Amino acid sequence: MQIIDLRLPACYNVAELYTGLAYPVNLPRYPLRINVGFLLNQPVGTRRDIHFAFPDLRLSPDLEVTDFSGVVQITRMVQGMFVEFSCTANTGLECVRCLAPYNQALATSFQEVYAFRRDQVTESGLLVPEDGNIDLAPLVNEYMQLEIPIKPLCRPDCKGLCVECGADLNTETCEHQKSIRVSP
Repeated sequence: MQIIDLRLPACYNVAELYTGLAYPVNLPRYPLRINVGFLLNQPVGTRRDIHFAFPDLRLSPDLEVTDFSGVVQITRMVQGMFVEFSCTANTGLECVRCLAPYNQALATSFQEVYAFRRDQVTESGLLVPEDGNIDLAPLVNEYMQLEIPIKPLCRPDCKGLCVECGADLNTETCEHQKSIRVSP
């Protein structure tokens, strides 16, 4: 019998899990969509943890992350589903001082309530869809976008570029910088 680690960075063809011939779907269409239908008829307080791990994940057209890992805890409440999510990832950015590309670590967490009925909706306006599938991608995208620094720096002591010749002052000292340091 084949043992399948469902924590691997893939989405599995569930129909094949029972035959022992499961194969990963490399590019899941909705990687952060969770079916919470199994919790709908459970007692209040029932909760499940679901772990995610993806080597590459496109959250939106303007945000691609790598080394994405996270965990969501879903708790059945009287008025809906309480979702606690935390994740980490890396994204490629460009330093505002030296214009060099670098990887920025991102980490975020949030708590939201998905209501069962419209009259129970919180300020966020989230509802459990009729099919029971909650897509966390829009929320994760919003919270990850908030974690991206306004002025990304490759490192805190980045020296930037020379204003005269454009040389990267982190890797070299140009003649313009030498004359500035020598002059009284």
